[in-house]
Amino acid sequence: MLYLIGLGLNVDGISTYGLEVVKRAKKIYLENYTVEFPYTHQELEDVLGKKIYPANREFVENLSIVDEAAKKDVVLLIYGSPLTATTHITLLQEAKLSKVRTKIIYNASILDAVAETGLQLYKFGKIASMPTWQKSFTPTSFMKIVHENMSMKAHSLILIDIGLDFQDAIFQLKKAAKKEDISLKKILVCRALGTKKRSIVYRDIEELEEFQGMFGPYCIIIPSKLHFVEKDYLKTFEK
Repeated sequence: MLYLIGLGLNVDGISTYGLEVVKRAKKIYLENYTVEFPYTHQELEDVLGKKIYPANREFVENLSIVDEAAKKDVVLLIYGSPLTATTHITLLQEAKLSKVRTKIIYNASILDAVAETGLQLYKFGKIASMPTWQKSFTPTSFMKIVHENMSMKAHSLILIDIGLDFQDAIFQLKKAAKKEDISLKKILVCRALGTKKRSIVYRDIEELEEFQGMFGPYCIIIPSKLHFVEKDYLKTFEK
């Protein structure tokens, strides 16, 4: 049987049910290519009390884990919630074709945690992803999504590519906004939500160009039209 188990956002965020499955499973893998973890591989092994094998994109996408799960109970641990990254649907499809049983154990994800900003979840639009720009690759499609969300008065959550330095992300955001003729004022930056290291700042984008307190996993939120309750709560992150 193949288990996709969400780890939640903190090193000890796994559910009781998920932990029970991990304890009895024959092989434990950790998907390590869709997120920058706020803790180490060793710290997670210490919490779970089991040997964990890293699973990179190539390993997961070659679907050999499905063949393995046909013979024994196999777990794929996924940061956040298992199906937030759509790539994992392919595993479920292959398992169905191969008649391998599956079980999904959900958990909290960034999509839940952004509610800590005070922005109302039902007012978020499409999620955008910001890639790392290269010399000949500077896509601004993520800002097109922001533009579409703004037209609906919806907030925009931008997920940041693994390893993209914060100052580089702000530079890319400003350049993309200019190209798409979007005026950026105050934006939210959320770091390591759901952990003890979590921080949320709400600043003018010019202030963030010099901001030095952002490292580790983070995301950017561009608010649209604010309800007065949202507006009042955001003030608590201005300091």
